[in-house]
Amino acid sequence: MLRIFKIDPEKPFFIFDTAGDWQAVKLGSYLYDSRGDYIGFVLNEVHDVYTNDGEWIGNIYPDGRIIRKRNYDRPPLYPNPPARQPKPKNMPGRAPLPPMTGDLGYDKIDVLDWDPDVFKRISDLKADAGE
Repeated sequence: MLRIFKIDPEKPFFIFDTAGDWQAVKLGSYLYDSRGDYIGFVLNEVHDVYTNDGEWIGNIYPDGRIIRKRNYDRPPLYPNPPARQPKPKNMPGRAPLPPMTGDLGYDKIDVLDWDPDVFKRISDLKADAGE
């Protein structure tokens, strides 16, 4: 069960892994890495996180982690992902201290701990250029 919470779209929301390392920042509905490169987007009130290719990877938890079930049905690619976004002018230079994180239980994983390069890969669900 997902916890419903609000993220202020006017303020940056920082994404951390379980170790407390800053991995991304949410500005509006877009995700950027610490250098300001566009890496994905977030949709709806349960904060579904997608890579820039449109692959669903999990949901944002209130403590700033991206979480998903260990065993999940892999949804198809999001049909119309947003175009690549330019570097934001209001990108924060550093992140605040990470919040204290709790145990997830065996049925959930921290996506950025499990697969730290998830935003760097091209999705294997994406059709090849020749198809």
